[in-house]
Amino acid sequence: MIQQKQVQDYIRAIVDFPHEGIIFRDVTTLFADPRGFRMAVDQLLHPYAGMRFDKVVGLEARGFILGGAVAHQLSAGFVPIRKKGKLPGAVISEAYTLEYGEAVVEIHDDAILPGERILLVDDLLATGGTAEAGIKLVERLGGEIIGCAFIIDLPDLGGRARLDAMGMDVH
Repeated sequence: MIQQKQVQDYIRAIVDFPHEGIIFRDVTTLFADPRGFRMAVDQLLHPYAGMRFDKVVGLEARGFILGGAVAHQLSAGFVPIRKKGKLPGAVISEAYTLEYGEAVVEIHDDAILPGERILLVDDLLATGGTAEAGIKLVERLGGEIIGCAFIIDLPDLGGRARLDAMGMDVH
């Protein structure tokens, strides 16, 4: 009997990237495979079947790929949260720390309307710094985060516990 591939079977691990001691989870191999990509998007959507979302927020940069596909499936709008200096127009910013440095992310100040129901999407949950910054941006604009969906969770780095402590529904 042939074993069905799982999402993790499509993901490549690269040792010592971008710094020594880091194991980088490369999802480009997942995105390149039509079955793997569809499986990942379907699994991100599954816990939210039948729920209404106004917008999907994708975190830079792989979250754009996933978030766009998820938004399409949900018939929802898509909003990118980008690294500082990448968005034109008026933005709000949030600084955060990540597993190997510090960064700032931004969102257009009119991208989310008060009361909109939001699904936050990214490829990887590590320390949770990027996701927490994204959540804070959405909440500052009055959006309600209904769920946070990731392909990969690295529980030893504490991101899930961090988002759980914020009261987020994490899948």
